[in-house]
Amino acid sequence: MIKLEKVTKEYPGQTAAALKDADADIAKGEFVFLVGPSGSGKSTFLRLINKQEEPDSGRIFVAGKDIGKLSNWKVPMLRRNIGAVFQDYKLLPTRTVGENVSFALEVIGRPRHVIGSQVPAICELVGLGDQMEKYPHQLSGGEQQRVSIARAFVNRPLILLADEPTGNLDPQTAIGIMRLLDRINKTGTTVIMASHDRGIVDTMRRRVIELSGGEIVRDQARGVYE
Repeated sequence: MIKLEKVTKEYPGQTAAALKDADADIAKGEFVFLVGPSGSGKSTFLRLINKQEEPDSGRIFVAGKDIGKLSNWKVPMLRRNIGAVFQDYKLLPTRTVGENVSFALEVIGRPRHVIGSQVPAICELVGLGDQMEKYPHQLSGGEQQRVSIARAFVNRPLILLADEPTGNLDPQTAIGIMRLLDRINKTGTTVIMASHDRGIVDTMRRRVIELSGGEIVRDQARGVYE
């Protein structure tokens, strides 16, 4: 589903590469944790997959396509197959829960009747079926993150990228978010999650790719944080 071949990414003004000669092969339906200290390359890894950044060298394949060769007009099509969840939720404050989730379908031109059926279903899936008329400021942090996940998943993407999605949440709320991501993964969506949370990684016992100084230093099938 996702393949990196000798991928290197450098940012101007930084002495070390953000990602250096990275090789990884992630199969369809996998759940993979990216671990490592701040600045190790986790977020760069995710941004390269989503084509928010371009590698300086190497190749990246998503669903069999070399995304480095994609024309600019095809990038939105790529991103339709990739949902993204962030630590800070990125919700639209003037829109309700339902409207925030609907927005993800509106921007890709889904018809109104499709939006009308899919949005309530996805809100129900994430446990917010009775909160669709509320605004983000009326929700707890965990509920806001569930809205963010619903928005990322409403188009049933092939891949879900999660960058520290539990970083601002208390441990109990974080467990609920992980159960939700696990449920989404079990529908067949490939999940790649960057995390600092040792407890979550150790409990889930999924594949772990560890980064240090931009290099992949460990790739373990059923790993712990270490």
